[in-house]
Amino acid sequence: MFNIFQIIGALGLLLISAGVLRKKRTFQDELYILGGICLEVYSIYIGDLLFMALQAIFVLAALTDFLKAKKNI
Repeated sequence: MFNIFQIIGALGLLLISAGVLRKKRTFQDELYILGGICLEVYSIYIGDLLFMALQAIFVLAALTDFLKAKKNI
C-alpha cells in the first residue's frame, strides 16, 4: 500500500514530466517548481541527503528561471 509521501513523490514525478512536454515557458517552470517541491518533500521523508540537495537546487533553478521569464513579459 502507498503512503502519502509516496503519492506526493509520484505527483512530483508526474508534474515534472508534464513540464517537459509543455511549450509555454512560464507554465513549464511552474510545473517544475511544484514537482520539485513534491520530490523535495519525498526526499526528506526517505532521508536521502543527496536527493534533498538535488531537489533544492532544481527548485531554486526553476524558480529563478520563472522569475526571469516573468520579468521579461
